[in-house]
Amino acid sequence: MRTFTPKPAEVTRTWHVIDATDVVLGRLASQTAVLLRGKHKTTFAPHVDGGDFVIIINADKVALTGAKLEQKKAYRHSGFPGGLKSTSYTELLAKSPEKAIEKAVRGMLPRTTLGRQQLTKLKVYAGAEHPHAAQKPVPFEITQVSQ
Repeated sequence: MRTFTPKPAEVTRTWHVIDATDVVLGRLASQTAVLLRGKHKTTFAPHVDGGDFVIIINADKVALTGAKLEQKKAYRHSGFPGGLKSTSYTELLAKSPEKAIEKAVRGMLPRTTLGRQQLTKLKVYAGAEHPHAAQKPVPFEITQVSQ
């Protein structure tokens, strides 16, 4: 029996919409990374971009557990000596909640060209509206333990 390898032209992609209201950031990011990589499909191969498109709405209502909202920092570097900048997640979620979710999902994808290609299929919006209604996205429910 031969091993099946999916070809990039044979991949069928669906669109998922996830409501991030009161969902813990890490659980949201891990479920999103699974959908983006295509690990939920039976035709998964680690070297093929077989994942789906993911739309995340209400990014400004995402939850962080414990004291992470005040204590956790988001870092970025300009590339120059001494160019390390840090921002607390309170400021980051108030200023641009899309970046907080993109940063969490990026950390759960491979650090390769394939991972960067998979990250382009992620669309994050702070409000409840998104411009992808023509793609007919399917709602995706994240089941989690209550806090």
